[in-house]
Amino acid sequence: MTMTTSSSVPPPCAVPAFEPLRVGGARHRLRRALRRGRLVPALLLALTAGALAVANTGVAPAAPPRPAPARARPPAPVPLVSAPVRIADAATVRLLRPGDRVDVIAAPDSPPGGGSEARVVAAGARVADVPRQDGTRSDGGALVVLSVPRATAAVLAGAGVTSRLAVTVC
Repeated sequence: MTMTTSSSVPPPCAVPAFEPLRVGGARHRLRRALRRGRLVPALLLALTAGALAVANTGVAPAAPPRPAPARARPPAPVPLVSAPVRIADAATVRLLRPGDRVDVIAAPDSPPGGGSEARVVAAGARVADVPRQDGTRSDGGALVVLSVPRATAAVLAGAGVTSRLAVTVC
């Protein structure tokens, strides 16, 4: 009895050829990538691996790192005092406002050509206040209050007695 039955099993097929599987061979993967034309990713992989290998070996860098520059400690703040100063030219004082920086110049009360020269007695002094004038003075001067270190205040007071004072705005 011959029985011809149709079977639901498909006919056998051939298995395609493939390269053998290599486990743990990074060298072979690099060669295979080069053969297949994947040059850029393969080179990046090789460079990354080389950099990691050098970093993990503990080899010291070629030049020792520079020490950080020592930070200079800022100078201690100098305590300031208020020094009232009579400036010879009242019109110049009217130009000043609190917060301005001025140089105070002392010119001796001597006739022109007397040999004494003007000198700077306070450099970069901050104007603290410009008081209102209570009237016109016979000498035409005006008062200004400067914020300066204590030593400079003493020099200003001495110069105000022996010299005529002027200011220049910084």
